Amino acid sequence: MSDLVTWVEVGGLAAGAGGLGYAKVRAPRVYWSLVGLPVTWGRFTWTYRSTMEVCGLTVQPSRLRAFMARNVARGEVRPVPPKVRRVRPTSVGLLVTLRLPAGLEPADVAASSERLRHAWGVRSVTVVETKPGFVELRMTGYDVLGRVRLPRSARVRDLVVPVALREDGSVFERDYRQVPMALTLGANLSGKSMYQRNLIKGLASLPVGLVGVDCKRGVEQSRYAPRLSALATTPADASLLLDALVGEMERRFDLLAQHGASDLWELPAKVRPVPLVVLVDEVAELFLVTSKKDEERRDRSVMQMVRLGQMARAVGIFLEICGQRFGSELGRGATALRAQLTGRVVHRVNDKQTAEMGLGDIAPDAVAAATVIAPNRPGLAVAGDTSGGWSRIRTPETSSDEVVAICRDFAHLTPDLPFLAPFRPAVPPVAAPEPGASPVVRPRPVTE
Repeated sequence: MSDLVTWVEVGGLAAGAGGLGYAKVRAPRVYWSLVGLPVTWGRFTWTYRSTMEVCGLTVQPSRLRAFMARNVARGEVRPVPPKVRRVRPTSVGLLVTLRLPAGLEPADVAASSERLRHAWGVRSVTVVETKPGFVELRMTGYDVLGRVRLPRSARVRDLVVPVALREDGSVFERDYRQVPMALTLGANLSGKSMYQRNLIKGLASLPVGLVGVDCKRGVEQSRYAPRLSALATTPADASLLLDALVGEMERRFDLLAQHGASDLWELPAKVRPVPLVVLVDEVAELFLVTSKKDEERRDRSVMQMVRLGQMARAVGIFLEICGQRFGSELGRGATALRAQLTGRVVHRVNDKQTAEMGLGDIAPDAVAAATVIAPNRPGLAVAGDTSGGWSRIRTPETSSDEVVAICRDFAHLTPDLPFLAPFRPAVPPVAAPEPGASPVVRPRPVTE
């Protein structure tokens, strides 16, 4: 009997170990909650002071504190680390709020984030200043960007589209009210098209007009025709479309002047024009020319895009520009246009210069992170903005068929804009099943 009990115990331990090993690979959230969280919390608690000392994140105590330690406590005078105010577990890691002592700044803690990551055995440590004198350490216990699934709380709302997941577990959102113009760079098969799919998927359910510019004969954007108010598939058509958008921008400014408003959102709802999002798939096709006669068209297109980038935000026209490279070598006006694009997302690139084009002027520290993205991780990117901050993000895998279905479902939201009527794409009919085609489920005869 005792042998049987022993075998049962051994079998239970083996099954438990196997289950934890399976959870670590296939269900990392479950493994983190059961094993990773208590282990990491204990390691953080027991090694916090020593870790801060070896990382240089301590200051000398005040004279009063040193006097009390020597003469009252009869102990050793030790350097003072940041005080832990709160430790809060999450489904992906730990959130630790620290009160910085005099002499330390958030940049000192951020510079040691890699040392802290290795010391506490976590996947990443991100330092965020919450208010003066306080920072938050956002630790992730596993590779959040390995299998990207946006949380259920990520909802599309007023011109805010959740597009990707950050490496600290938070959602990366494309907020057109805060960041009206953006640039997305990436090499072939880097996930740039996947990023645009997720963007269109979210925008399709909002009451906005979508304007596509896809000079690759529309191979990327023509499938979304049910939800597009306009589509240009050649550089010549794109030039005419940009002229029409600039004309609409000027009419909207006249409307603002009539009502004494400074932007679109101050207008009464009954006269407020619909916001427009202009999606440029490959911007280099608008810059590059093969003959001298095309240079005039190129210069005009670039000038119109620069005008839209400078002024269109106030009238609710937003630019979303994608490309493989974007710099002064494209031609005159490229640098002026890039200066108007606040949001920057850089996927895997083929050279360091491309990463510097996208991030070097706003977040120099992010350039190195963008140049080490592996080819086997499509969708992984570095997102930065003009505040100097940056983060690693990854878009969830979304099929084009799923986005096409959503565009068809929300086709009724496509605004009828007369000035875009000449550019309205033809909507392909839904393919009907062939007569006599076998059904998906083969019927079975019912027998008694």
